[in-house]
Amino acid sequence: MDFSLLLVLAVAVSGAIYLVDVLWLRAKRRERVATAEAATTEGLDAPTREKLLKEPWPVDYSRSFFPVLLVVLVVRSFIIEPFQIPSGSMKPTLEVGDFILVNKFAYGLRLPVVHNRFLEVDDPERGDVMVFRFPEEPSVNFIKRVVGLPGDRVRYEGKQLYINGEAVSKSLIEEGPALSPQQLLLEERLGSVSHYIYNNPRDPGPQMREVVVPEGHYFTMGDNRDHSNDSRYWGFVPEENIVGRAFAVWMHWDGGLPSFTSVRRIE
Repeated sequence: MDFSLLLVLAVAVSGAIYLVDVLWLRAKRRERVATAEAATTEGLDAPTREKLLKEPWPVDYSRSFFPVLLVVLVVRSFIIEPFQIPSGSMKPTLEVGDFILVNKFAYGLRLPVVHNRFLEVDDPERGDVMVFRFPEEPSVNFIKRVVGLPGDRVRYEGKQLYINGEAVSKSLIEEGPALSPQQLLLEERLGSVSHYIYNNPRDPGPQMREVVVPEGHYFTMGDNRDHSNDSRYWGFVPEENIVGRAFAVWMHWDGGLPSFTSVRRIE
């Protein structure tokens, strides 16, 4: 279900009904009152007047909901949109059940539903955590880290990421128990961004020969490098699929009580 489309339709329908009432129906109701008053010498009693001026229920609901829906549409389309993290592909940066906020104007303003950019602001930078519409199924939103920019040469081999022929710097922070070394926690530096990633020493993971990122596209990867469905498998993210930049976690909910103890910026 495309919530943006439903929201746009709701705003359009409620706005149209409200506008018709302002331009035409409201005057008709007042004319009925004037006609009824002219037909009697005693004047209209309050209940009768109220009945004649009463708005039809579609107008009443539209007048109440249109401003609220319009504000929600503007905020969600052009300022901030909330998302929930459904998988562990971005661990340890993001956990399953994290609720995040996405900056919708960081990469330019886009029209809702059609997603055409009508105002350019900035382009994604290496290291950004970006939400985008999955190229193979645009109705599904993905969240990954931007690794390769247009024109970059990207390679992933032996759990080492290479960009333009140079190995991306990373250092070991913590390793798993000796008898079960399932995850290595490492700090990786992409451009000016330092962030944590997971590598599983017992999982060979994907190997990827060098590819060149086309113009207008981006190469993305999850921070949970051995458990992420990302550009290593399905290719590049087109610019027109970009939704925005994730910048904060505002709540965590894993089925129990919501928790606000993990509120933080996303690096």
